[in-house]
Amino acid sequence: MAKSWQHYSAQDASSSPTGGRSREWEGPSRWTEYLGPDMSSPVSLRSSRNASFDGKVQGYGGSHKGLNMQWVVQLIEVADGLMAKMYRLNQILDYPDPVGHVFSEAFWKSGVFPNHPRICLLLSKKFPEHFSKLQLERVDKPSLDALHDSAEVHLQSLEPWVQLLLDLMAFREQALRLILDLSSTVITLLPHQNSLILHAFMDLFCSFVRVNLFSEKMPRKMLLQMYNLLHAMSRNDRDFDYYHRLVQFIDSYDPPLKGLQEDLNFVSPRIGEVLEAVGPIIFLSTDTRKLRNEGFLSPYHPRYPDILTNSAHPMRAQDLANVTSYREWVLLGYLVCPDELLRVTSIDIALVVLKENLVLSLFRDEYILLHEDYQLYVLPRILESKKMAKSGRTKQKEADLEYSVAKQVEKMISEVHEQAILSCDVIHRERRILLKQEIGRMVLFFTDQPSLLAPNIQMVFSALALAQNEVIWYFQHVGVASSKSKTTRTVAVDIDPNDPTIGFLLDGMDRLCCLVRKYIAAIRGYALSYLSSCAGRIRFLLGTAGMVALDLDATLKGLFQRIVQHLENIPKPQGENISAITCDLSDFRKDWLSILMIVTSSRSSINIRHLEKATVSTGKEGLLSEGNAAYNWSRCVDELESQLSKHGSLKKLYFYHQHLTAVFRNTMFGPEGRPQHCCAWLGVASSFPECASPIIPEEVTKIGRDAVLYVESLIESIMGGLEGLINILDSEGGFGALEIQLLPEQAAFYLNNASRVSVPSAKSPKVAAGFPLPGHESYPENNNSIKMLEAAMQRLTNLCSVLNDMEPICVLNHVFVLREYMRECILGNFKRRLLAALKTDNDLQRPSTLESMIRRHMSIVHLAEQHISMDLTQGIREVLLSEAFTCPVTSLHLFDKPAEQLAGTATEVVCNWYMENIVKDISGAGILFTPIHKCFKSTRPVGGYFAESVTDLRELQAFVRLFGCYGVDRLDRMMKDHTAALLNCIDTSLRSNREVLEAIAGSMHSGDRIEREACLKQIVDLDTLIGFCIEAGQALAFDNLLAEAAGAILEEGAPLIHSLLAGVVKHIPQGIPEKKEIRRMKGVANSVGVVVDHDSEWVRSILEEVGGANDDSWSLLPYLFAIFITSNIWNTTGFNVETGGFNNNIHCLARCISAVIAGREYVKLQREHQQRQSFSNSRDSETLDSEIQSCVSAEASIKSAMQVFVKFAAGVVLDSWNEATRSHLVAKLIFLDQLSEISPFLPRTSLEPYVPYAILRSIYSQYYSNSPSIPLALLSASPHHSPAISLTHASPVSRQPRGDSTPQNSAYNSGYFRGSSSLSQEHLYETESGNLKSDNKHRNVRRSGPLDYSSSRKVKYVEGSTSGNTGPSPLPRFAVSRSGPISYK
Repeated sequence: MAKSWQHYSAQDASSSPTGGRSREWEGPSRWTEYLGPDMSSPVSLRSSRNASFDGKVQGYGGSHKGLNMQWVVQLIEVADGLMAKMYRLNQILDYPDPVGHVFSEAFWKSGVFPNHPRICLLLSKKFPEHFSKLQLERVDKPSLDALHDSAEVHLQSLEPWVQLLLDLMAFREQALRLILDLSSTVITLLPHQNSLILHAFMDLFCSFVRVNLFSEKMPRKMLLQMYNLLHAMSRNDRDFDYYHRLVQFIDSYDPPLKGLQEDLNFVSPRIGEVLEAVGPIIFLSTDTRKLRNEGFLSPYHPRYPDILTNSAHPMRAQDLANVTSYREWVLLGYLVCPDELLRVTSIDIALVVLKENLVLSLFRDEYILLHEDYQLYVLPRILESKKMAKSGRTKQKEADLEYSVAKQVEKMISEVHEQAILSCDVIHRERRILLKQEIGRMVLFFTDQPSLLAPNIQMVFSALALAQNEVIWYFQHVGVASSKSKTTRTVAVDIDPNDPTIGFLLDGMDRLCCLVRKYIAAIRGYALSYLSSCAGRIRFLLGTAGMVALDLDATLKGLFQRIVQHLENIPKPQGENISAITCDLSDFRKDWLSILMIVTSSRSSINIRHLEKATVSTGKEGLLSEGNAAYNWSRCVDELESQLSKHGSLKKLYFYHQHLTAVFRNTMFGPEGRPQHCCAWLGVASSFPECASPIIPEEVTKIGRDAVLYVESLIESIMGGLEGLINILDSEGGFGALEIQLLPEQAAFYLNNASRVSVPSAKSPKVAAGFPLPGHESYPENNNSIKMLEAAMQRLTNLCSVLNDMEPICVLNHVFVLREYMRECILGNFKRRLLAALKTDNDLQRPSTLESMIRRHMSIVHLAEQHISMDLTQGIREVLLSEAFTCPVTSLHLFDKPAEQLAGTATEVVCNWYMENIVKDISGAGILFTPIHKCFKSTRPVGGYFAESVTDLRELQAFVRLFGCYGVDRLDRMMKDHTAALLNCIDTSLRSNREVLEAIAGSMHSGDRIEREACLKQIVDLDTLIGFCIEAGQALAFDNLLAEAAGAILEEGAPLIHSLLAGVVKHIPQGIPEKKEIRRMKGVANSVGVVVDHDSEWVRSILEEVGGANDDSWSLLPYLFAIFITSNIWNTTGFNVETGGFNNNIHCLARCISAVIAGREYVKLQREHQQRQSFSNSRDSETLDSEIQSCVSAEASIKSAMQVFVKFAAGVVLDSWNEATRSHLVAKLIFLDQLSEISPFLPRTSLEPYVPYAILRSIYSQYYSNSPSIPLALLSASPHHSPAISLTHASPVSRQPRGDSTPQNSAYNSGYFRGSSSLSQEHLYETESGNLKSDNKHRNVRRSGPLDYSSSRKVKYVEGSTSGNTGPSPLPRFAVSRSGPISYK
């Protein structure tokens, strides 16, 4: 064991506290294990429980005239250590119930007791019988044999806890001697006369009671009996040396209250006197009306508000700081000294305290059920006294009064339990409301008038102490059930877990403590001034006649002189250097306590009454009153922080931290919650590690870990609330309700619905369809929603402001900076909201809707940002960047294709959706590209929307604004990869069908139709290949739209860069091969739509990246494309006037043919040039000339290839014409016309020899005359709706503004640059309506009409016009033509 058993034998004859010095220190010296380094030294004294003895005491404790107060303080500390050990044992044993003999499975597995329940329980139940009389071998012979085999092991596990029993027994003996000595020698224990000694005495008394009450919760009987059995097994049946003494000790304290009532019977009268003396303060603390009306907690006089310093109740206000201790004295005092309840005034005191408590706290979160113990152990004593008084009523006059009082006490104890159950929560709630109001006013007052904080510092301490008691009481009573059965434990109780006053009290206490710490220099300066003035008053009192007549002995006289010297030597505060003054007044307090210990002892010739009589005749405060006041103010100089910790610390809440978290979550964001309270809830955790006992080393780690988890849990709740506030504002019922805009379909539905209603209601803000109208929030019935928004905004801004200004929370070595948590919360919430908003229940969210949602969320973040000292906007941008691009930034500097380019989650989701549902159309929604509207349409919804709702320029521009160039690059890269795979299919087809294609080419040149048709039958999967090419054309069209949207956003956001790119591209030198820098520049320009020929440049970059089109079979590409005309796909192809395209997207094939032929020719010539250059050593000038010639030859090659395709395609079309295939012929001819329109390398003159314009014009006239959209065509000035408008001119190269809703710059809609020399001159045409001019940069890009001729061609008008109007110009003829031209004005 830690201490030898011989040590305890020396304690058997422990001496009286009044003996000589050697015997006096023998007792306390054995408690070194339970005392800290400051307490273990015999010459030092520090009490953490009682602030009255925080100073050091030495020297005078050994005098025969003085009291030995050092033992008092040390034994109080020892009591804490003993209870900490018992608490730890109960933790290890899983909180057993020794009274009811209930032990859990964890109890037997803890390793303390042998896992033989039958023997252990028998020994415990049969206590105090010796084990030899119990015939254990009959109870459980195998277990007894097992105990014999492992007796030593079990003995060692039980040994430290048996030592704890010995310590409890020794503590009982020494504490009882000391309590008896104090009660018999202290002259007075009244709070207004001897408060310092009184608090020390009562603290020792209460600690003694608590230790013995707590000991009942540990299995003392089983521990002793089991240890003695094991000792006998290993020591030849010899009992443990202290077995019989411990049996007697445990038996006398079974139950503990029985032994306590017997042991403390001798001090009962003194306890009764003390409790009667503190009764008025207890009554005052319970009278909330009096506290409020008379201003006990107000810094100004209640009846004279102009008097700012409240000196109405200085002593009472100071006593209120101790009222918590007074209540504990009453509960414990009457419990162990029940006879004192028979005093006349005691009934009211006990009633007041019992009525507002259900439990009596013992240590930490351990308690006993108060009323049950009063009924079990106090009521029988009262009934006995009542019986004795009744039997003696005929003999004594006093017996009648005693009987009456006993009867009243009996009634009070019997009824107060029910009263407490019903009223205790109500009483304390009222008190919490009072403190909430008073502390709130106090904080406001001292914030405004900080100079008055120092004079009222004792009042602040009282307010803190009362609030501290109320908060701890609240959590002590959560989960308590009161029952007459002692075995009943915690069950849910009617304590409101949603009480918001707890938050207000915590916040008020925190703010008061912050104010005290902020103005600590002013408080010190005031205290120093008071002490300086006090020195003169004490010197005057010492010189009065009464003091001179007392003839003090040398010891007392020397102590008084030292007191005066201490006070006179205090440094005088000057100017602003108060905080720099270092003043240690511990010696002054030590000397004053030495005086008190002498003059309050009955052994001293000069006692406290002599001093009062000698000095009170002066008409001023007595000597002892002045000294006690100086003692209290001295602690405001150098121990202010410890006082603040005593009255304002909430470290005990650690043991209720789970309830603390639950109440916080219930109240923080409730209707009465306040965001600023979260600072106080979090700040509580900083004091949790102070609960750890120094004698239990593992407690520091456990409590620290729990404190950190508590803070993290609260921060999680706070951040969850912050997210909730943001999401409330960001919801459709929040800011979304203020931005309601009816979609066109909703507006149409509303109008249709309104037209059906005969008398529309003018008061209703909503229609039957459920679409709220803009402005509906202004109606009175919607006021609540606006108030909710205002409240949410207020809470959000308050919470952000509070969290931003909050000091870091420090728990051991953990530091929590709430500002950083808030930043991560806001940005994390934004990211989650972004990812959640990407997709609706059906499918992808529209980019414009997503953009509006993000803008709305960002407006809320900007609102919060105004109250946060950090840049959240930059964080939002980082989130958006991370969702758009995750590669290293250096990869952006490399224009070569990276090995693996990673996109952000959001970008990946959106791009994949566009690729799968628009470009690839894996859902089979019938995606069609409509050239007129510049978007994709679908025959059925793709997810939740039709394709045009997510692919028009406005939506793509929103996509670009959301994800920037990173999103554009990612989508472009995905389409390039997809197109590269499709081009590889073309390459495969060319290679596999090379011989057949060569034969077809020969037959086309020779005009051998039979051979050509025979060869065509040898080509397999032609329709599949056409499908691939159409898909590639869709990708080209979509990328063109994306580039146009990116260009519009670039021009809007960075117009200088856009104009720079557009200007540079026009003047880039043309040459093959192109330099790397030029390729990069053209690639960037192509991605924003400022390159004239987007498609060919795009395909060219793909072929260069993958190294495609490097086989000779690619020379047969025009022939492969020409035989597409023979496919069966044309059987179902039809032209649509409304879209300007075909019903099966075959017009995208034209885009693919044009781009692939051009891209292939560029790549072929570049490779040829590189091969020649590798074998050439010519000079630079020759190289430049060859580059220019290569550029010219490239255009010529492309035109040549296109003409080959047109020639043979037209030949195939016209050769296969007959009446049965007339409709197929029309689609093919329009297809060739659209190819001429799309390709800048196929001028209309190239198509004219094969497909005369008169044929096309006739076809278009029939289409437009049969179109149901004639009114729209007539009302529109766009040639997209009426291609016949071009027939009014010989060369219709001028464009009118588009008729659709999207205004476009003519530079974007002018089509591609035409390199033909036949269009290089400017033409001017005169008409009745004005002059139209055109240059070679602008050409007609009609999607559905006839194409332009050369300038020398005359227009042939259709003879079958329905118009009878003839005039000098052909224009009036067509103004009423069924083909739909529009007159120019």
